[in-house]
Amino acid sequence: MSIWKYLLSSAFVLLMVSLCAGQEKDDPTDSTRRFQRPTGIRLGTDLISLGKTIANSSLSGWEANADVDFGRYYATLDFGSWKRDLSITNGTYQNDGRYFRIGLDINFLLKDPDKNMFFLGMRYARSNFNERVEYESTAINFGDFQIESANVGAKAGWVELTTGLRVKIWKQFWMGYTGRMKFLPHVNGDSTFETYEIPGFGQTFKGIYWGFNYQVFWKIPLIVSK
Repeated sequence: MSIWKYLLSSAFVLLMVSLCAGQEKDDPTDSTRRFQRPTGIRLGTDLISLGKTIANSSLSGWEANADVDFGRYYATLDFGSWKRDLSITNGTYQNDGRYFRIGLDINFLLKDPDKNMFFLGMRYARSNFNERVEYESTAINFGDFQIESANVGAKAGWVELTTGLRVKIWKQFWMGYTGRMKFLPHVNGDSTFETYEIPGFGQTFKGIYWGFNYQVFWKIPLIVSK
């Protein structure tokens, strides 16, 4: 676990250094480090989620993404739907839910006229979901019988560290990716059995879970850039 502690510590240090740098006043002509009026809202979606849904895999769903720039700082919001059908020993496991993430990205490509991004960021995420397990059991005196159990209205939360790229392709069309390190999952409402998987997060027993999104965006301008 020492490597994870090192990675987390390093990421937090980078974020804090960047935030502190944004408050420096030594060079008043360098406006790239200060909060600024937003120039537009980017709206997009995750192509990987759509691809899995089209391919009829065990996971289906979609995810919508949005961010707005305040200079080098980007407020972010994600919202998604997730449905999973898994085969387990002598049965099936299913979950179905919605999730959202809110957070902040910090762009490390300064003074780029196109505002392309290499960023680090953080998210806090929440999920509301239902899950159900069905499996066949055998008893000596009763033979084979089906067992069903469900967690209805479960709620979960977790934290993410993010990094990635956003590149302007043409006019207001953007493409990019986001890598996610998800950790600190916590669940309320799994009273009948321990939650196996959280929509938007993944399998709970892994503790730290990696995620990846490949995204396309369209930017809606708010002001005309000088």
